[in-house]
Amino acid sequence: MRRVVIFAASLFALSACTAEPVPSTAPDQTVEPPASTAAAPTSAQAPPAPEPVADGPCPYLESAAVADANGQRVTKVRISADKPHPACFFYRPDGTVQLTVRIYVGEAAVATAIVDEAAPRATSDPARSPQGWKGGSLSGDKGAVYAVAKDKVAVVVTSNQAQTIKARRIVEAVVTELGL
Repeated sequence: MRRVVIFAASLFALSACTAEPVPSTAPDQTVEPPASTAAAPTSAQAPPAPEPVADGPCPYLESAAVADANGQRVTKVRISADKPHPACFFYRPDGTVQLTVRIYVGEAAVATAIVDEAAPRATSDPARSPQGWKGGSLSGDKGAVYAVAKDKVAVVVTSNQAQTIKARRIVEAVVTELGL
C-alpha cells in the first residue's frame, strides 16, 4: 500500500510540474530567446528515411551475418544512395524486407533525432549497447527496432522479428566492423 501512495504522490508531483504555467501578474514583457536556441529545432530534425536505389551487396554487413542473427535466409540486398555508409535492405525469399540498417554520420543533434524518431525514449526500452552508445529499443507485432547514437553517429536496425536482441546483435556487428 505504501508503494502505491508514494507512486501516486510521484505522479501528482510530476503532473504538477507539467501543468500549464500560471499567468503572471507582472507587466507584459517580451523575452526573445537567444539566436542560438531559436535555430536549434530545424537542425535537430531527422532527415527522411533512406530508400533502396540499387542492388547490393551491403559494404559493411554480409548477408550471412544477417541470416544468422535474424534467423531467415537472405535472397536479395539493396542499398540506398547515402554516403559514406549506405543504408542496407535485406530481403526474405518472399520478396519482403526482413532487416534494414541505417547509419548516419554528421551532427550530434541530428543523430539523436534519428534515434528518437526510430525508438522514442519516452516509449521505448533503454538501449545501451555497444558500450558508450545510447538509444532505445522497441518490439511489436511488426518487428523490432534497436537504435543508438554516440556523438555524431546513429545506427538504426529494424527487423521483421519481434526480438530486439536480433537487431541489437546487428548494431554491435556494424559498429565493430566500421570502427564507429
